[in-house]
Amino acid sequence: MALQESLNKFKQQQEKCQSTLTSIAARSASSKAPQTQRTVSPMNAPSVSTKVPTPAKFSNDTERLQHINNIRKSPVGAQIKRVIDILRETRLAYTPEQINDACYVDIMGNKAVFDSLRNNPKVNYDGKRFSFKAKHDLKGKDDLLHLIRKFPEGLPVVDVKDAYPSVMEDLQILKTQGQVWLLSNMDSQEDIVYPNDPKVALKVDDELKLLFRSIELPRDMVDIEKELQKNGMKPATNTAQRRAMAQVHGITSKPKPKKRREISRRTKLTNAHLPELFQTLNVPDS
Repeated sequence: MALQESLNKFKQQQEKCQSTLTSIAARSASSKAPQTQRTVSPMNAPSVSTKVPTPAKFSNDTERLQHINNIRKSPVGAQIKRVIDILRETRLAYTPEQINDACYVDIMGNKAVFDSLRNNPKVNYDGKRFSFKAKHDLKGKDDLLHLIRKFPEGLPVVDVKDAYPSVMEDLQILKTQGQVWLLSNMDSQEDIVYPNDPKVALKVDDELKLLFRSIELPRDMVDIEKELQKNGMKPATNTAQRRAMAQVHGITSKPKPKKRREISRRTKLTNAHLPELFQTLNVPDS
């Protein structure tokens, strides 16, 4: 009996310990539940991005500010060039604020820049906006040709190269069409455009005509090209280079022998009254 009572007490103690452990585990689980509880947002509530914002980087902005500072501390001439380049490329009218946004030149904050830009011959200022001003107001190829024909003695290309963006392309088109002549001056390194218009009357002095006719041209084309270069003209050919290339490739230029025309009895002689012209000719027997 004593043994049985001891066993019953032992079982009761085990059950008590088991219930105690269960209650402790339940309390521990209930204390952790709020940390894992999900929050339910309303259906109509705007979605909020849970992405962590990237920290701002100030390196690029610092470089830009340094660039702007360097421009505004540069010489007045350099700042003027930046503005004129913008005006020429876009052909638009800019306010000082728009110029500042486009090329970082603060016109209103620098009186020297403002005065120089306002008085620049390539800039037009209407009191509010700045725009590019070309020497000749041309709109296209027809205006360009009309202007060139007003200068039969030649028009420097530098005077029209800024008239409008495609003026140089139109100049080459006019040259290809044969409406103008485009020559280079080797002394001044300038291109001169001349009108090729038969209606243009050119008056040449008699002394110049005599001088032109009295000049004896060299027989060799190489010498002619050298003389042209000495007088500031660019030859259209390069005979020396052509001959050098021919020697490299083993090409020899031999003059074609002229075939001597024989006169037969059937040949009609229009100058029969000058028999001395035909004394050296061989007339075969018929």
